[in-house]
Amino acid sequence: MKKELKNQVIEAISAQIKECPNFYITDIAGLNAEETSKLRRDCFNEGIKLSVVKNTLFAKAIEKTGIEELNNLLPVLEGNSAIMFAEGPAVPAKLIKKYNKAGSEKPLLKGAYVQECAFVGADKLDELVAIKSKEDLIGDIIMLLQSPARNVISALENAGGTIAGLVKTLSEKE
Repeated sequence: MKKELKNQVIEAISAQIKECPNFYITDIAGLNAEETSKLRRDCFNEGIKLSVVKNTLFAKAIEKTGIEELNNLLPVLEGNSAIMFAEGPAVPAKLIKKYNKAGSEKPLLKGAYVQECAFVGADKLDELVAIKSKEDLIGDIIMLLQSPARNVISALENAGGTIAGLVKTLSEKE
């Protein structure tokens, strides 16, 4: 591969890393054509972009981004590597877990960069499956904040909305 082409690939990968904040480094070596095709189809259906890249080019792309946390992933760049880029932080982890439950050893998680944190090793898969997106966390917080107000409104509606009902409801709460 010519140096110009390598530089273009490095630029494209580093742009992809900056554009898509969540990615997983996996090993899909040993999958036959049918299994690889199924994996690619499942990735497409889940909104995951699957790319197979050379480790040296990916390492240079990581260095080019200037993100220090990504340097923790450099040791996993050995052997065959496929990168899963996704908008949702847990989507690739759930797909990998689904394949593992079905009895397939591949794809095998090598490492991940999710929500500005590096995760190294296949043992981190359960943690990655449980990660919620920023929108999900905001929704959970809003639900927690609304819960006490809903209880008061419900109690007032059940008491008939009168002053006597309000006093009765408040005295029962104590």
